[in-house]
Amino acid sequence: MMVGPQRPQFVLFGSSIVQFSHSNGGWGAHLSDIYSRKADIVLRGYSGWNSRRGLKVVEQVFPKDAVVQPDLVIVYFGGNDSMAPHPSGLSPHVPLVEYIENMRKIALHLKSLSDKTRIIFLTCPPVNEEQFCLSFGNELVRSNENCQRYSNACLDLCTDIGVKVVDLCSAIKRRDEWEKLCFIDGVHFSAEGSFIVVEEILKVLKEAEWEPSLYWKSLPTEFADPVADDRIHTINVDEYTLYREHWH
Repeated sequence: MMVGPQRPQFVLFGSSIVQFSHSNGGWGAHLSDIYSRKADIVLRGYSGWNSRRGLKVVEQVFPKDAVVQPDLVIVYFGGNDSMAPHPSGLSPHVPLVEYIENMRKIALHLKSLSDKTRIIFLTCPPVNEEQFCLSFGNELVRSNENCQRYSNACLDLCTDIGVKVVDLCSAIKRRDEWEKLCFIDGVHFSAEGSFIVVEEILKVLKEAEWEPSLYWKSLPTEFADPVADDRIHTINVDEYTLYREHWH
């Protein structure tokens, strides 16, 4: 049941980077805070998934006949796809060519939902290979070389089909000592890593020439009411953002 009044709806769709985005000072939790009274952040994250599984359910998660379609969908698949194949066949690995086509089909479906639905893809971030092995053992292999390959492929695809994209691989690596600071287990983001993700998403939203703008400072605040500050001035306490000074 929809809770009113109706706000813009932002859906986060992807694997564990999405599912865990409300933990450890996560980027999804930050977005929910930043967009409080402005947009609803909806989580559709599935730990362990790859683009193949995402494509299989995209029409169920985003049905074309839904009464309300999302205003923004932020999509992340790639890290699990980039993992090395395992002899057992149980690895979530997806070959690069298939990954590109899966992401293309996901984007095309999302574009078909409505004229207002906007899309941002997140590329595969780097990993701390040593920390990853300590956390998950040597059976699963994840390398920065493959992360970069899948990240580059996502960037090229987004240029080809006109989808906004956040280059997480480059953004994380710009942080000094990123290997030590950005992950809790070598692959999932720490609070520091999530901070970078939010900065990059907000940058895209601010610079996008979308009508209407989905940048948080451009969206109206629900039930905005001025409250008397003194006998002369008023202040909108519902737009008090001093604690968000680091978000631009």
